[in-house]
Amino acid sequence: MHAVVRTYSGEGAKELFDLLEKRKSDVESLIRTVKGFVSYSLVRTADGGISVTVCQDKAGADDSVQKAKDWIGGNASNIGASAPKVSEGSVILHLK
Repeated sequence: MHAVVRTYSGEGAKELFDLLEKRKSDVESLIRTVKGFVSYSLVRTADGGISVTVCQDKAGADDSVQKAKDWIGGNASNIGASAPKVSEGSVILHLK
């Protein structure tokens, strides 16, 4: 499995997570179309938030990054949130 963590902070990050919370059913519908989807979490932090996507492979994680970028561009570009810091890697332990 492969995971990708997107960390949103700085200008517009809190407003972006307000929108994501309001539109969580849209976000869920989108993320469930990611190739090899395993799990997804959105976590609000003091300065914005993070998303964690786990997929069967790196191709799915890459697909999730592109889908998130496209969704934000189409639905939240007016917020002016900074691009997220993206971290990714192989999953060594996944508990449910």
